[in-house]
Amino acid sequence: MGYAEVSVNSPVAQRRAFSYAIPSGLSIEVGQAVWVPFGDKLLQGIVLELKHYPSVEEAREIAGVIEPRPLLSPFHVLLARWISEHYLSPLFDAVALMLPPGFERKVITFISSLSTAHEHDISSLTQEKRDVLELLRKQGKVSLRELEKALGKKKAQTVVSQLVGRGLVVRSYELERVKVRPKEELYLSLAVKTSEAQQEAARLREKKAVKQAALLDFLTQQSQPVSWVEARQRVNCDKAVTDALLSRGLVKAQHIEVKREPLSYQGITPSEPLTLTAAQKSAFESIQSSLLRGAEGHASPTVFLLHGVTGSGKTEIYLQALAEAVRLGKRGIVLVPEIALTTQIIERFASRFPHKVAVLHSKLSLGEQFDEWQRIRNGECDVVIGPRSAIFAPQPDLGLIVIDEEHEWTYKQQDKSPRYHACDVAIKLAELTGAVIILGSATPDVETFYHARRGDYCLLQLPERVVPDEASPLPQVEVVDLRDELKAGNRSLFSRALSQAMAKAVASGEQVMLFLNRRGAASFIQCRSCGFIFRCKRCEVALTHHFDKDILVCHQCNYRISVPQVCPRCLSRRIKFLGVGTQKLEQEASYTFPQARLLRWDSDATRGKYSHREILDKFRTHQADVLIGTQMIAKGLDLPLITLVGVVSADTSLNLPDFRAGERTFQLLSQVAGRAGRGILGGQVIIQTYSPEHYAIRAAAKHGYTLFYDREIAYRCQLHNPPFTRLASLVYSHINDALCQRESERMKRLLIEERDSKGIADLSLIGPAPAFVHRLRGRFRWQLILRGSELSAFLSQIPFPQGWTVDIDPVGLV
Repeated sequence: MGYAEVSVNSPVAQRRAFSYAIPSGLSIEVGQAVWVPFGDKLLQGIVLELKHYPSVEEAREIAGVIEPRPLLSPFHVLLARWISEHYLSPLFDAVALMLPPGFERKVITFISSLSTAHEHDISSLTQEKRDVLELLRKQGKVSLRELEKALGKKKAQTVVSQLVGRGLVVRSYELERVKVRPKEELYLSLAVKTSEAQQEAARLREKKAVKQAALLDFLTQQSQPVSWVEARQRVNCDKAVTDALLSRGLVKAQHIEVKREPLSYQGITPSEPLTLTAAQKSAFESIQSSLLRGAEGHASPTVFLLHGVTGSGKTEIYLQALAEAVRLGKRGIVLVPEIALTTQIIERFASRFPHKVAVLHSKLSLGEQFDEWQRIRNGECDVVIGPRSAIFAPQPDLGLIVIDEEHEWTYKQQDKSPRYHACDVAIKLAELTGAVIILGSATPDVETFYHARRGDYCLLQLPERVVPDEASPLPQVEVVDLRDELKAGNRSLFSRALSQAMAKAVASGEQVMLFLNRRGAASFIQCRSCGFIFRCKRCEVALTHHFDKDILVCHQCNYRISVPQVCPRCLSRRIKFLGVGTQKLEQEASYTFPQARLLRWDSDATRGKYSHREILDKFRTHQADVLIGTQMIAKGLDLPLITLVGVVSADTSLNLPDFRAGERTFQLLSQVAGRAGRGILGGQVIIQTYSPEHYAIRAAAKHGYTLFYDREIAYRCQLHNPPFTRLASLVYSHINDALCQRESERMKRLLIEERDSKGIADLSLIGPAPAFVHRLRGRFRWQLILRGSELSAFLSQIPFPQGWTVDIDPVGLV
């Protein structure tokens, strides 16, 4: 095979692969990383296919191999192609999801003056151009990025283009430096026999070289090389001591590759499988039989929906299913929706699979991610645990994929291309590899449950909690109508019922969880004289007040200003802080319950690498009585001392202009309610709301998933929303609002013409209309919604100019 189809690391490539000739003597495999010429640059590429003939008449040759061993398996190559085609993303963006951390290297543009530049008359040039030429004369070459910082992006590009056109400067291209490498440490060992080393140590002590003697004594006691860092700490010596022994030939040094271990097994003891209940055993046996059929190559991949109430023992089924997969010579991947959940779930999996668990998430250092990726690739791990990106781990012999809390929106990547959903990607990966999938949830996604009811997925149910006999199966839920509280004169954040229950729980030495899905102190600040609201200058959103630095923050772009003393419009000092977030809730709780020890868990409190673990450890060792948090605390946590959960406001997401608002509210309330009553003390949940009659809140209060589902699916069918159709969100952004509107209207006309010319009957359009956040980071946004089937195939033929974002199967429309 003389040609290779290569995905090239360039934004110009988009969804295309390019044909390259394979030079004679060069061995190339599918999935291999190579250097390829692309225009006047030398770029990274990944081989996707080998062919006898090129796709073009003249194919340039591959310049070289980056790494001899393929980085992508054939399964991952096919998966990358599917992601690019389904989500309409650039091909290399899809490929990059599966590459080692730190692999991608951007091209840096450098500007340098030509040797003949001094022969030109530069008197007619602007001062800016002369300044650039003088800078180049002094430094030789300067990166375009430096010039953009000095002159501004557009100005710098214009100046450089004009200078290139006049033959005064030339562009050149280099790849940025390698971001991460295997870590090596200096190790020491004896270069002589032990007896000789002991004699030398004695002589050194006589000569008062005590530190050298101590280091020799230490090394004589070691059966293998010891790291220089450990030796220095144990002997308390510096580099000069080591150098002296090396120069005399008594000690030898060598650099040994070491692994950066993100997972510490300290305090984790091996555990045995638990005895399963009848419902658990039935579910496990179904999964076990599917794993057996898959191992024998007799069955297509099976998708199981494990629907169990909170605390029903879903994790134990995951553990035993993974153990069965390992017994059959397979390995697994476990996805969790939040990094916050990895701490507790890692402990359980690490105790069951000692030193066979790998962790992948963004809070790890780049070096730790790199080493974990290599461990996984080398087949050293039975289980990989992480958030959505862990689905792309290079796990060989994949036999089982577990997606815990499968309903969570965090499994959808929304902020950059490709805008994939990890559940859909996992199902496609299982289809390619023959792996079994377990989708676990107490509140399954409505579309997932619909497919299970139709028989597309195998439904396994765990209707009861696995708890001690003395405890109630599920916590009692009380819904408090906040309108009645206002009528009674109670304007506090805490209803009378919640206040009394908290006081009782704290006095009894129990723990309380308070849930409010809004961070910060005040949601917005308003002038009471003229009504002016302080907004972000780049986004059309109100600024949120934060206590920690007494500042106003935009939660969209992180724009910050100090709290103003007067209104900028009318100069009034009547500034009012309105709304409430977790910081304000924490303050009010400290005033109302001064004896209670408080702990807050939100994204503001978890900026450090180990913040999640530290907060969790503090709370489960009862160093705090009340845990206050956002959706981070609503799922997955197993804390037996929590007897009371208070939902401070159930209405936060209920009234958003999104057809999934009711589902989102039901899931959050059900999940946070499930944190109560997991120990022998039982539990209670109090939900505060202004909408107690809403079907989502009433169903959550009764722990009634099917009650909610039946009502919700009827609405979806009536309004022709997913799962009865597919959606695509098209958003155009530009700094000019009028141009943004015109372009979105032009695109609508183009889509209608394309639809009508192809005779597609089931495709409809909604909009264009301003997006929910109309202006974001200085750019106006207009949105079109497409509804129909086969949307990817339809949209793949549409030319989208720069500025358009296409999201296939969006999880939300706001």
